[in-house]
Amino acid sequence: MKIERLALLFACLLLVPVSASAQDFGIMESAETINPGNFKIRANPLLLFGRHGGDNDFGVAGILGYGFAPRFDVEGGVAIYDGVQFFGANAEFWVVKESPLDVSVAVGLHRRTGDLTADFNGIDLTLLGGGHVSPHLELYAGLDFAFEGFGVPGDFTQALLVPGVEYKVNDTIDLLGEFGIALNDSSRNYISGGIAIYFR
Repeated sequence: MKIERLALLFACLLLVPVSASAQDFGIMESAETINPGNFKIRANPLLLFGRHGGDNDFGVAGILGYGFAPRFDVEGGVAIYDGVQFFGANAEFWVVKESPLDVSVAVGLHRRTGDLTADFNGIDLTLLGGGHVSPHLELYAGLDFAFEGFGVPGDFTQALLVPGVEYKVNDTIDLLGEFGIALNDSSRNYISGGIAIYFR
């Protein structure tokens, strides 16, 4: 029995570098929350750049959100990579509103699972600031953290600096693009672009 447990532990440790490579959903939004009573659908592909000579990886994320109050929304979604999937949800609070610099904080939970990873739960924390440079164009930058696998061997933290841009096509459609810059060895640089659609 002890040998089987050691073998399982060793297999999990071998999988950690694979599972650590996925950046889950990206930020892909400005510091503003969803308007109260509105829904949001967002889709964005992500290209993860290889680390330490590794291959690039491609994934896709989809999000559904709802604005509950002028400074509060909730989003849930899924991100799919080769052999690794994420399911998660977060709540975003718009801390500084309608000033030259908007600031929000998002806190969430996610579940990582798949054929190429051990199953882990994680906690997400995003600190996000941004501001309008024109009525249609907004720049943002975030610090994105994911705390993975509490209490299990090989737990790690992802940390990224994420500058991005959001272009408002009209009252219904936003186009987004961002670049994730890895701040530690458990993270990978990535690039993502996508679309967000709002409706009541």
